[in-house]
Amino acid sequence: MREIVLINITGKDKPGLTSSLTNVLAQYDVTILDIGQAVIHDYLSLGILVEIPSTHKSASILKDLLFEAHKLNIQIRFSAIDDTSYEQWAAEYGQQRRIITLLGRRLTAVQLSKVAAVLAANKLNIDIITRLAGHISLEHPESLPKACVQFTVSGKLDNPARLRASLLEISEHTGIDISFHIDSIYRHARRLVVFDMDSTLIQEEIIDVLAQEAGVGERVADITTRAMGGEIDFKESFIQRVALLKGLDETVLARVADDLVLTEGVERVISTLKGLGYKIGIISGGFDYFGEHLQKKLGLDYVFANVLEIENGHVTGHVTGDIIDGPKKAEILKTIATVESINLQQTVAVGDGANDLPMLSVAGLGIAFHAKRVVKENARESISSVGLDGLLYLMGISEREIRQR
Repeated sequence: MREIVLINITGKDKPGLTSSLTNVLAQYDVTILDIGQAVIHDYLSLGILVEIPSTHKSASILKDLLFEAHKLNIQIRFSAIDDTSYEQWAAEYGQQRRIITLLGRRLTAVQLSKVAAVLAANKLNIDIITRLAGHISLEHPESLPKACVQFTVSGKLDNPARLRASLLEISEHTGIDISFHIDSIYRHARRLVVFDMDSTLIQEEIIDVLAQEAGVGERVADITTRAMGGEIDFKESFIQRVALLKGLDETVLARVADDLVLTEGVERVISTLKGLGYKIGIISGGFDYFGEHLQKKLGLDYVFANVLEIENGHVTGHVTGDIIDGPKKAEILKTIATVESINLQQTVAVGDGANDLPMLSVAGLGIAFHAKRVVKENARESISSVGLDGLLYLMGISEREIRQR
């Protein structure tokens, strides 16, 4: 009669351990139905689900395994699995799973327990926990100030919106970013990443900096406030603000471009993505003069931004061509994907403002970066606790893979 047995092994990890145990199983010609292993601080947890053929007695196999475990100084346990339970478990394979990623400067038990409790309340089971960030040095914590773990969870989710709201609340109360998305084949096949520019790739809002240089900072700020209050739409407010820059000397633009401050993690995320073969671009409602400056500095593939008109070395107060607003950003992303023969599900978009939401919504992975609450609520993912290189972890790229690149 066929027997199904789950073998659980724990103890100090060492080379040859798995070889020794599976050699015992090999002598009895057992079938491996499932196997999984994790090692934390050199401590092993190994599970092997086996089918013992009717030609052998399980007692002999388990006795030999116990003897081998004793020689290896590890612990071993056995659990019999009935056919009905096994068939039910096997039938669940391939069902939809979700990825929950916790990202922050550090990971605490409070954060972990709150997330785990919410998952349990939504009847989701944690199948796999993977650490993506490197190990933090306690003596020199500043050398790698990030912690990131990824949960793979399964189960029928009745109310995704409620789960997302609960995770957002935990994020805001405990200061950790929590990403939540469905595990799909596209998660491992991203090919295009686009960024907003102002307050995303760089720390400044360039139009505000130029307004200060032109002596019209307060007037531009007033128009911005009216636009945010809904008194005028984005395009009209943009035209009015650009008009106030009329006469600004082109040398000022050059100086501002040279003084731009990159956001934390920009060079790391760009160099890593380039090394992995991603296409990278800027889609910005800012100005092409500064986008092209960053393109040369960072080696980007694409730049789409408003074309600031300059004549005789001075800003005319106009832009040429279409104004890049929210819908236009989404349209540009779709165009780049088409040109590069990339499925939209293979794209990533990152931005901080409400005008980025259309772009974030059409991308396979849309991330609000250090954004206001209204943007975070409407974006599927967000980063608020770390620099822009936190994007690598949300894309499933581990610290080990980053360093080995």
